[in-house]
Amino acid sequence: MSDSQQTDPAPRWWSRPDGLPDAAPDGVPAPRPSSDAEPVAEPVAGPATGDQPEGDPGTGDSDGQAPGADGPRYDPWAVRPLHVVDAGKAPRGIRIWQMVALGVGTALLAGGIGGYLGVLAERQSGTRLELPQAAPVSKDRAPESVAGIAATALPGVVTLHVSGGGGSGTGTGFVLDAQGHILTNNHVVADAKAITVTFSTGESVAAELVGRDGGYDLAVVKVTGVRGLRPLALGNSENVKVGDPVVAIGAPFDLSNTVTAGIISATGRPITAGGDKGDGGDVSYVDALQTDAPINPGNSGGPLLDAKAHVIGINSAIRGADKDDSDQQSGSIGLGFAIPVNQGKRVAEELIRTGHATHPVIGVTLDMQYTGDGARVAAKGEDGKSAVPPGPGARAGMKPGDVITKVDGQRVHGGDELIIKIRAHRPGDALTLTVLREGRERTLEVVLGSSNGS
Repeated sequence: MSDSQQTDPAPRWWSRPDGLPDAAPDGVPAPRPSSDAEPVAEPVAGPATGDQPEGDPGTGDSDGQAPGADGPRYDPWAVRPLHVVDAGKAPRGIRIWQMVALGVGTALLAGGIGGYLGVLAERQSGTRLELPQAAPVSKDRAPESVAGIAATALPGVVTLHVSGGGGSGTGTGFVLDAQGHILTNNHVVADAKAITVTFSTGESVAAELVGRDGGYDLAVVKVTGVRGLRPLALGNSENVKVGDPVVAIGAPFDLSNTVTAGIISATGRPITAGGDKGDGGDVSYVDALQTDAPINPGNSGGPLLDAKAHVIGINSAIRGADKDDSDQQSGSIGLGFAIPVNQGKRVAEELIRTGHATHPVIGVTLDMQYTGDGARVAAKGEDGKSAVPPGPGARAGMKPGDVITKVDGQRVHGGDELIIKIRAHRPGDALTLTVLREGRERTLEVVLGSSNGS
């Protein structure tokens, strides 16, 4: 067979790295169909590159020389790497990542179809579990509701953190005016070296003490540089009736902005709180409002509000379940006491104006050891002189040994109660005292004098 009639039983294609076919090397003739075979399409050679290869390592000798060809040895790898198209080979097996991807895709598809069919089946059968729920509504509440009262008052209520005297503590207060004055309890700030006020928004600022009074257990502090202060409206404690609904706001156990609700349980409840009488500590005498709204340590100094969000009292004391009233961790048992706002207003005004408060007095010395019913005037004063020195009591005609049993018709059972009833008034107020003298009852008119508080 001549070179011109020689055929390659396995014609081969080459491709370039750019994906275009290269021209077949010289000496490798294109296959031609035999006379008795079906025509076979000849592969079309690509454009010549100028340097034609001289041999075919796939069909020639081991040294790369094409059979029957003369000329230099052809090395196809010397020009550029060639990629053989394996047109006659079986496709490669599926790789692991392809199997994983196929499995994940199948699972997702099956899950989606299953979920859709399940929901469709539930809807058709009517067994789908769907619990009833109220639709969203407006959060606005009636002004006289507990929520409405709280929304009105909370911006004006503050939490006080105090430090000094070897310890620290938490109390409550409320804004009195746009100048930054805040009313609280004396026992909250009595030993304070530093006072920090935190508003309902979370903003905290330092405060300074304006004045305090242990006998009323009230104090005023002041903040400066605070915009948007929201003073609380003051009510009238004379209008309070037993059974009236009330709301207390404070920071019990340092839980700021705590709102509790209840009613007025009693009015004119005489209580003393603070240090022991005679030990030099601050003892407060309060003709208090009693409430069952939960009040706990940290509520001290916070407002007691009526249905109009007006302050009617300053929360000051609680009666715990323990017999030892000094246990500051005792929880509320529904016996809370608040200073009437009328008294708080007068004392706050004096503290802001002068830094101290005045105490109304009748100008007599009481026998605090007397165990009978009523308040007895002592035989002698503490200085050994008359127990009824010149003053309001002497002008009213009081004498040593008189037992005061009523103030303006209200019964008193001891010296503490008499002091409480007197301090519920202002200096200059006129009172009617019922006095028991030598077994006979008589009435005396007294105009209250004043003394500076500690």
